[in-house]
Amino acid sequence: MPRHFDETEYAARRARATAAVSEAGLDAILLFAPESHYWLTGYDTFGFAMFQCMVLTQDGRTHLLTRAPDRLQARETSVLTADQVHIWSEYQGADPVADLCRLLSDLGLSTAHLGFESRTAGLTDHWGHRLRAALPDLQDASDLMPALRRLKSPAEIDMHRKAASLTDDALDAAIASTHAGAYEGEILAAMQGAVLRGGGDYAGNEFILGSGSGALLCRSASGRRHLDAQDQMTIEWAGTFARYHAASMQTLVIGTPDDQHIRMHAAARAALEACEAAIRPGAPMGDVYEAHAQTFDGHGFGHARLQACGYGMGAVYAPIWVDFPMFYKDNPLTIQSGQVFFLHMILMDDQTGQAFCLGHSVLAGDHGVERLSRHAPNLITC
Repeated sequence: MPRHFDETEYAARRARATAAVSEAGLDAILLFAPESHYWLTGYDTFGFAMFQCMVLTQDGRTHLLTRAPDRLQARETSVLTADQVHIWSEYQGADPVADLCRLLSDLGLSTAHLGFESRTAGLTDHWGHRLRAALPDLQDASDLMPALRRLKSPAEIDMHRKAASLTDDALDAAIASTHAGAYEGEILAAMQGAVLRGGGDYAGNEFILGSGSGALLCRSASGRRHLDAQDQMTIEWAGTFARYHAASMQTLVIGTPDDQHIRMHAAARAALEACEAAIRPGAPMGDVYEAHAQTFDGHGFGHARLQACGYGMGAVYAPIWVDFPMFYKDNPLTIQSGQVFFLHMILMDDQTGQAFCLGHSVLAGDHGVERLSRHAPNLITC
């Protein structure tokens, strides 16, 4: 049996997925995204870096084509049975696309109307070209599974709650480890250790930590430094449980915060609260971005904000923990109750060399949002 959900949960997911395949006018869909594999069956591996494909038919049959190292991985982590796992042959000049075509023939799908996922790290450009050459009538159906995964079941929400608890544990560890002279590597080790000790997983991308001028970066960078007596440190991290993420973001001030940091925090908190108020069922995601932009602009920080202010959370794999869609200008996609989002209010002012970032994960409900973090969005000094 799979590790994290029962068969009833997976049966409900298969029913939703097969209905969506049918509604799309497809006979089957070729799934390459590891998130799709995991959501549909529990299959959990980083083997998607090599060629692998899961076939889901309109009548609910599910078959996996993968490499030999993942045969037992599939048996151990998923609801797939031995006869549903197929291994493509590895040798110099091997062509797994040809193996996939043979599998489709065996399943009676040689002339079927097939969809496939192209918008994923699970299908490289190299194999994508070969796939389309072998099956020229494929229909891109990259949006089908993400639309299903977007709405979380009660069991999935429980996973996000566990992830958020680990997120908070990691922040507690960061605060306890942050002081003048502290080494960035020790702070990162404490944060990741808190997640792992709590039974969590590695996140879909590495934790981001930068101090000094590095606090203005939205990406991690190689190299570590010791904190100054008066410093700033931006961290972006996620607690992760059963691949489900709950991301957060915070700028910690080392020493005494100056007036600029105090103003930036006030603007970021006001923007965060405005975005939370804008998340309601039926509202377009663009409304949340507008709340963020108008608040920052009103506080005089329009020059330091970004062009997005958050995105969906889910069970995702490397290279990033972003689970689209994003909050950006004029995004018409409507918000639904049962979605989990990461809201990030980012100010990075290269004019002053100062940064302030504030964010956490929330659950959209029928009457507003629930903050999944136990930490208030306060100004934290160390």
